[in-house]
Amino acid sequence: MAPPAGRFRPWRNLAIFAGVVALLYSLVFFTGGRDATPKLGIDLQGGTRVTLTARTVDGRPPARESLDQARQIIEQRVNGIGVTGAEVVLDGTNLIITVPGENGDQARTLGQTAKLYFRTVIEEQPAGVAAPVPGGQHPGTSAPAAPPAPQQPSGASTESTPTPPQPVAPQLAQPPPSDEPTPSPAPPPSAATPAPAPSAPPSVGTAPADSADPQAAEQIRQARARLQSQDPAMQQQALAALNCAAPNPLRGNDDPNLPLVTCDQHHTAKYLLAPAFLSGEQIASASSGPNQDGTGYEVRLRFKHQGEDIWAQYTANNVGKQAAFALDGEVVSAPVINGAIPPGQATSIVGSFTQAEAQNLANVLKYGSLPLSFQPSESETVSATLGLASLRAGLIAGILGLAVVFVYCLFYYRALGVLTILSLALSGLIVYAVLVLLGRWIGFTLDLAGVAGFIVAIGITADSFVIFFERLKDEVRDGRTFRSAVPRAWVRARRTILSADAVSFLAAAVLYVLAVGQVKGFAFTLGMSTVLDLVVVFLATHPLVAMASQSPLLSQPGLSGLGAAQRAGAESRSDLATAGKGA
Repeated sequence: MAPPAGRFRPWRNLAIFAGVVALLYSLVFFTGGRDATPKLGIDLQGGTRVTLTARTVDGRPPARESLDQARQIIEQRVNGIGVTGAEVVLDGTNLIITVPGENGDQARTLGQTAKLYFRTVIEEQPAGVAAPVPGGQHPGTSAPAAPPAPQQPSGASTESTPTPPQPVAPQLAQPPPSDEPTPSPAPPPSAATPAPAPSAPPSVGTAPADSADPQAAEQIRQARARLQSQDPAMQQQALAALNCAAPNPLRGNDDPNLPLVTCDQHHTAKYLLAPAFLSGEQIASASSGPNQDGTGYEVRLRFKHQGEDIWAQYTANNVGKQAAFALDGEVVSAPVINGAIPPGQATSIVGSFTQAEAQNLANVLKYGSLPLSFQPSESETVSATLGLASLRAGLIAGILGLAVVFVYCLFYYRALGVLTILSLALSGLIVYAVLVLLGRWIGFTLDLAGVAGFIVAIGITADSFVIFFERLKDEVRDGRTFRSAVPRAWVRARRTILSADAVSFLAAAVLYVLAVGQVKGFAFTLGMSTVLDLVVVFLATHPLVAMASQSPLLSQPGLSGLGAAQRAGAESRSDLATAGKGA
């Protein structure tokens, strides 16, 4: 038995709904700046699409597990730098990154392998100066040979000779002075560091017959033989012949157990480095910020427990020497060690970083290195023209469909049809505010699939109104007035509305969990609209119908749209009465 109509206060529900709308739009207009529009996906505002091709050391096709792991790490990097609406999908052995808006430059850096190794600097030269080699000047160099430098064993360091200004000439900050004496320089890192060197990638020989790219495998093999030789004479030849302007053939594939001849990331200096004594896998966290000791920006690292011990012992035994931070085979920074860095103290990588460069470097180091090396095989700017044309066509179709629905509701339900139109308008009002806020808070972007989800959700919302109104007609046919029929019809209708919306929401949730890419956007908007449908029906539609039933004007049978139901009910009762008299 439904409660009497007098107990329901429609104004209270409408006041709650108005408060919700006011709160949402207060957040829209008074937080997050002046932008009060939803964020759009790549198909609606354009963006950048980058295709990354995996390279393996032996040229074989990469394992599916490695590709999945790489995709997950790149997705973490995307989230870490705040690029919203980006997608990372597998296409065979390629990874395709799509980034909406003006984040194209960030998208191109997401495929960085980010293998970081700490190596001792054996020798450093400006990029345009030839190194002394046995037998005179190396062919192909134009600069005169410099005076011969004393040869040093692998793992030792020398004080750098004066060179033109370098972008990587920082120093590792020394901790506050203490009463303990400063440790004196010790033997090379290979002898000072008790921990074994990082495990090397598999050795590279001739690429197998079934290799996916034997040419790439052969290039890596030749580059290792030339740039990672253990012969001092070949090291000097490679250092002299190294062209820093050319692409790095060992990018992400250098062997940490071997010496390395390489350049810095800005191509202004070249280095001969000892084997790695510490791996980036020992990094626990990475962050970026302004340089505390000067201008520019720095990347601050904290190591895991084992890495802290290795780094502390190395810095204590190698004061005054250079330690190079080599990322993907290129030197990011080569600071001079001023003093021991005790365990637990952050280590800074300082170079000529911009804020974006420091943030990107911290991001790739924070989430670890990729299990594969990638090279950008394609990078293109995606125009929003096609998406906007599709959106325009979809909106036109949606507006025409809504117009037909409105005309039908006005013809069939009359005043109740007006309430249907009003409820749909209120639903659109609250959906728009939620879209703007979700774009700010969780980076949700609206694409064509999301628009399709909203269009489907309009049908779900309209179904809720139809269920309520048809229950109302059933009560009127049973002989009740409009006013007395509303509470009884609502009690029966809300069960059906809740059940139908629960099924729709569960379907959207399952689709969101199982789907990938744009289908997730469709499922998200469908589920969100289903929840908001309940808000509108309970806080707006029901009280509006109750208020209409209490109005002498709107409750008139010819205006309310319930006249046919009243006549049908009267005829049915008359027929029953006639049949009863005849019996």
